[in-house]
Amino acid sequence: MKQAIIFWLFRVMSFAVVAILFSIIGFIVFRGIGAISWEFLTSEPTDGMTKGGIFPAIVGTFYLVIGSMLVAFPIGVMSGIYMNEYAGNNFFVKIIRIMTNNLGGIPSIVFGLFGMSLFVNKLNFGDSIIAGSLTLGLLALPLIIRVTEEALKSIPDSYRHGSLALGATKLQTIGRVVLPAAFPNIMTGLILSIGRVSGETAPILFTAAAYFLPKLPSSIYDQVMALPYHLYVIATSGTDLEATRPMAYGTALVLITIVLIMNLIANFLRRKFSK
Repeated sequence: MKQAIIFWLFRVMSFAVVAILFSIIGFIVFRGIGAISWEFLTSEPTDGMTKGGIFPAIVGTFYLVIGSMLVAFPIGVMSGIYMNEYAGNNFFVKIIRIMTNNLGGIPSIVFGLFGMSLFVNKLNFGDSIIAGSLTLGLLALPLIIRVTEEALKSIPDSYRHGSLALGATKLQTIGRVVLPAAFPNIMTGLILSIGRVSGETAPILFTAAAYFLPKLPSSIYDQVMALPYHLYVIATSGTDLEATRPMAYGTALVLITIVLIMNLIANFLRRKFSK
């Protein structure tokens, strides 16, 4: 009887989570589908961002996500490999783990202020794609490190012992045996990181985002429009909030769709590497 009640509660909670998710997505789709058109997806905003499209913001979001992953993913994976395969379980590694967990809990606006201080002002990158990408990379780094470390821990030590017994070096064992086996789970960290950085507004507010740009950036040192910041602007401080409300919901729908597409691609790669 107790087991039946507990399992029933689990099912109710699971269905509740799914229902909340679909209600949010349904609300955004219902309000935003009317704004979606070819012109909306391929043109620049006009008339005080009350008309036109969001193409520069879409491209800018892709630039920032790809740039941040190019920074965070290799560093995070290598850090996880070092902590699990080389550093052991000493006091120094425990401190690193604590600091990594604390870093993952810092509000994103703090990362934005840090990025502005270091990348924008100290390194003289200015408000640019590279400054925003580096800031978002720092934001995603703790998650990738922890996921990589847990993925490597899940690989049985018999894999390592067998490889070493056959004469492979430690580096060969990690590169050809342990890492390929753990890589599908490491992709989970990539998926979660993409979902997080693509929707962040605070870090790019101080480091990369522009209120309005009628053209695409030509280098990594240019400012860029981004969907999260664009959505924030037209929903809260536009010239005509009622006129831009459909565009705001359309922008939210496009942002959700982009995150979904990126997650589907990452899941496809994960299944491919699992095989």
